[in-house]
Amino acid sequence: MSKTNRRELYCSPRGDCWFLGREPESGRAFVIHQPNGPSGGHLTHIALGDFLHDGASGPEHQALLRLIGSLVDVPPFAERT
Repeated sequence: MSKTNRRELYCSPRGDCWFLGREPESGRAFVIHQPNGPSGGHLTHIALGDFLHDGASGPEHQALLRLIGSLVDVPPFAERT
């Protein structure tokens, strides 16, 4: 697999971490889950749609939604000019 760029989304008190990743060549974005050491620590790549499926409401999901929301300058209900 090619080198990926990643940005930390959330780390749990138990040591699990989630990152937003991107493949530089294709621009494809995904979530990387890195479990804590006792859980094996093997990275998992998760498609954004799968990560944000209905009912996904954990702090790692909220962190991704906040990051996505920060990309928009205009409040959601502002009048368009």
